Amino acid sequence: MLLLFAAVCCAAPLSNAISAYVALTTGAQADDGGIAEGGTAADIPPRMLTAYKKAARLVGTYAPTCRGMRWPILAGVAKVESNHALGRNITAGGDIRPKVYGVLLNGSGTGGNTTALPDTDGGKWDGTASGERAVGPFQFLPSTWESTGKDANADKKADPHNADDAALGAALYLCGNGRDLNQRARLKAAIFQYNHSGPYVADVTGWIDQYTAAAKDPDLTNLSGTARTVVEAALAQRGVPYSWGGGSASGPSYGICCSPSGKSGAGVEGFDCSGLTQYAYARARIRLPRTAAAQAAVGRRIPARLGTSALQAGDLVFYAYAPGRDATIYHVGIYLGGGQMINAARPGTVVRLDAVGAMSGYAGGARP
Repeated sequence: MLLLFAAVCCAAPLSNAISAYVALTTGAQADDGGIAEGGTAADIPPRMLTAYKKAARLVGTYAPTCRGMRWPILAGVAKVESNHALGRNITAGGDIRPKVYGVLLNGSGTGGNTTALPDTDGGKWDGTASGERAVGPFQFLPSTWESTGKDANADKKADPHNADDAALGAALYLCGNGRDLNQRARLKAAIFQYNHSGPYVADVTGWIDQYTAAAKDPDLTNLSGTARTVVEAALAQRGVPYSWGGGSASGPSYGICCSPSGKSGAGVEGFDCSGLTQYAYARARIRLPRTAAAQAAVGRRIPARLGTSALQAGDLVFYAYAPGRDATIYHVGIYLGGGQMINAARPGTVVRLDAVGAMSGYAGGARP
């Protein structure tokens, strides 16, 4: 196992709790170019991100007592429901083609549906009169859409297959009768109402947290030189998917098969942990080896016994199965400051900000 880790980092000892799927229930379903303000990389198509941000701005017009609606909430729901309609064509006006349809809710058990729902729209929205199926990037049932949908793009039609309309409809549904979504418990209650499933709530809130972290631009005022170049390069990759074996000094790339948990990076373009660090340092003209364990030997080593207070922004942060034995290092991140690091954590996640304590086996750092 250690030989496998030495070959390619960076599998984490914990499994990922976040996975995207199209949720199916018997209730309601449901000028920006990057995931972060000024960012350049994201798993959100730019036109979809524009729709989420537009809906967050408009929601107060229709639900003035709603508090805390923000685009990462809508992005979290849409990620789980349709993966942001990825692979579809989205027009300038927001129309999504081909349309996004869920499975026919006929009680067959396919996709997790166990209750047959009769047709309510004659196929107007879901394309079939033989039953009901969820529609659009937010996977609304037609019956719910008829009572919730709004026209957000001023074409005089509320269409669940339009990114702007669907995002505003989801925002209003989540807002309910004036929820304060700044309160974590009420946010979770709103998501549970959207889909009555505990795992679903965990999935969505996980993505909301990731997008929220990605949307915040840390203050780099006091950073300069190599540290600033490295940190800015890594931050610009927030939202890029984790790919086992992916990434190099040149940027994100398709990875390989397979991680110890059996996840393949062959179909995912992105970074693993050491691919990200190698890329960020290459922007500062510093060449790093490919694996996390090898990177620990570059530059000044910062022993774990000194604690995290010895770290400075831009330092490499290491994690090992047996701290003190660098041959067992399995993970590396880039220290940002304030107890945070820029991290490509594990399959199923994206490059994001995490607490230094988020990974187990802190093994010190290095300053190349």
